[in-house]
Amino acid sequence: MAHYDLKTQDLKAFAPKLRAGDTVTLTGTLYTARDAAHKRIVAAMDEGQALPFDLDGAAVYYAGPTPEKPGQVIGSVGPTTSGRMDPYSPRLLDAGLTCMIGKGVRSQAVADAMARNGAVYMVAIGGAGAVKAESVKALDVIAYEDLGCESVKRLTVEGFTAIVAMDSVGGNLYRDGAAQYRTE
Repeated sequence: MAHYDLKTQDLKAFAPKLRAGDTVTLTGTLYTARDAAHKRIVAAMDEGQALPFDLDGAAVYYAGPTPEKPGQVIGSVGPTTSGRMDPYSPRLLDAGLTCMIGKGVRSQAVADAMARNGAVYMVAIGGAGAVKAESVKALDVIAYEDLGCESVKRLTVEGFTAIVAMDSVGGNLYRDGAAQYRTE
């Protein structure tokens, strides 16, 4: 296991080299999107409409930030359960999405799409949304404003930390990490 300081624009080239258990500190652009936004993005793809952001090389953080308080850029911005995005993720990965950040296990279909595309799934610690907010330096709502906290936002981050939970060569902390503690 290694630690990497990466710029998000370098993730497309670097993601295939990351391995489950590596820690990463990201600087650059993350997009927030949850299941309602994913549904709309896939519908836009189906209809040939413009997408809210370029999927090629993009990193999506599964989060719905709370409103900021005076003097803050963003409120608490903790991860949400990633499995809710599983029906949409393979399609987005096949369209160029490189990095997903959330919490919890992912389906085999997502793992297969990650392998096909050299993508990576990272986890952020649930319950630490206020700490994550400290790494957000700018926020712009870029699509689906009617979804409120679940709108698509472009975040500019510095020092955003995450752990690689699943890599593009089959490494999976949820499977392999638990296996080392089984006694049967």
